[in-house]
Amino acid sequence: MRRHGVILKLFVVTSVLILIVFTLVMLAEGLFFERYYRMSKIHALERNMNQFAEQFIQAQSNEQQVSRLLGAFMNHNDTSTSILNNRFERININPYFLQLQADSKTITIPIPTNGMTMDKIPHGIQIGDMLVVDGIYMDEEDTIMHPVVIQQTSLTPEQGLVRVKGKITDLMLPEQRSYNPLYQDALMDDALRYWISTEEQYQARLQDGSPVQLEWSDPWSGVQYSVLIRSLSVGKDDRYRYLFVMTSLQPVGEAVDILKQYFIYIAPIIVLLAIILSLIYSRMISRPLVKLSRSAARLAKLDFTVQPEIHSKDEFGELSRSMIALSRNLDTTLKELTHANVKLHEDVEEKKLSEQLRKELTANISHELKTPLGIVKGFAEGLQDGVAGDKRDRYLALIINETDRMNALIMDMLELSKFEAKAILLQPRSLSITNLIQKVIETFAQQLESKHLQIMVENEEEEEEELFVEADPRRIEQVVLNLLSNAIRYAVENSIITIGIRRTSAGKVTTVIENAGSPIAEEDLTRIWDQFYRVERSRDRKSGGTGLGLAIVKHILELHESKFGVVNTNQGVAFYFNLNESREEPNEQ
Repeated sequence: MRRHGVILKLFVVTSVLILIVFTLVMLAEGLFFERYYRMSKIHALERNMNQFAEQFIQAQSNEQQVSRLLGAFMNHNDTSTSILNNRFERININPYFLQLQADSKTITIPIPTNGMTMDKIPHGIQIGDMLVVDGIYMDEEDTIMHPVVIQQTSLTPEQGLVRVKGKITDLMLPEQRSYNPLYQDALMDDALRYWISTEEQYQARLQDGSPVQLEWSDPWSGVQYSVLIRSLSVGKDDRYRYLFVMTSLQPVGEAVDILKQYFIYIAPIIVLLAIILSLIYSRMISRPLVKLSRSAARLAKLDFTVQPEIHSKDEFGELSRSMIALSRNLDTTLKELTHANVKLHEDVEEKKLSEQLRKELTANISHELKTPLGIVKGFAEGLQDGVAGDKRDRYLALIINETDRMNALIMDMLELSKFEAKAILLQPRSLSITNLIQKVIETFAQQLESKHLQIMVENEEEEEEELFVEADPRRIEQVVLNLLSNAIRYAVENSIITIGIRRTSAGKVTTVIENAGSPIAEEDLTRIWDQFYRVERSRDRKSGGTGLGLAIVKHILELHESKFGVVNTNQGVAFYFNLNESREEPNEQ
């Protein structure tokens, strides 16, 4: 265990608390247990004496019922009890008795407290058992017998005794009483004499109906007894009755002594168990804390790989699951931040590139507009100066041509700015790519004738089948127009331009436009899509074009999520793009 670790702290605190509680329990039992036991027992006796008084008032006219009531009270409370007259003399009521049915006669056998011990009464007898009693009749009708020998077997009777054999019909015997109850009952007279010597000082309380309690010790055995007496409030004068109760306090004293000896022997075992259990408990409680501490340490190092989960349903389990969720969220957030950082870096680079392109664009626009403006100005000044009539028409034609060139440049720039601002919305529908290409070819008839070029359309599908694609017709027509214009512009004279249309396995229709001419340098293959970028700048004016066509083509195809590009072939250069195939017939408009 670490010196300042939570395991050691829990172990020390738990051990100290257990030892403190154990010490307090020992002190409480040693100092207060006996007193508490006596108070509880006396209070219980007082409550039961009150109940007995109420029952006695109802049963006082029936001697047998009073006897049974007295015996039940003695058995229930483990006391020796008597009923006293107004002179504090014991009224002869035998609480314990046997009743036998012998032939046709019912014989009552009172159990005397003097001269009779519990071992002389057969154990476990009950109503219905046969019993043999040897004794002496106490009345003239021979219905009450003083017992001398009580047995269940028929042994030889002693001389001078009468034997009665019969079935038990009723009985009340000492039950649930400690030690020898009959001996304790025989001490009632001694305790009563002690009470009489002190009764004058308690007369007022007795008259009020309150119980009086005092303690008395047996001079022969030294056993201490608690004596309680209360008025039964029955009759007046010579009919006044008292309930006299005596209970032994020996069991609680012996119990306390045994407890003290027991604690002397058990204390080392309890201390050892407290230490062992505290160690086990501290380790059990601290184990999830240690795991959580290690997890937190890994989180502090941004290590999200291993996060052991605590599967308990308590606060530790909730904290573990929260830390795992935190770890996953942090891991996800850091990855997102890393990705965002990379994206930000790319955006910064793109912004730098855009700024560079903007500068190039400004320079290109200035260059592209400067030349035609210079030409227009020169021819305009010539017209102003009054050139020859045969040159006037040519000057005007050149001015109109340069004006058309500048107008085309401006229109392309406006178109391009819409794409870059994401302001273009496609209107896709099903269309025939073959028909669209044939339509575009017809617009280049004059250029093809002037350069002696031919266009061959190759469709790898069956001749009867048309290929349909899902696209914006106007924008795709603009793509084909730009690509085909570019192919014608850079094709050598007397050559063939090939346009291939085929269906791919991925449900795409690919279009390839290939011319015969000079290849493009490898370093320029990716830059030809940029604004105003031309492979041969010396041929800009001669070849024509604004330098924005391929940039517009790029934006249109990206909006269609098309895969496009340019490659050098054996004959020249081939541009390609693909579109999603449509299975529906187009609605011609």
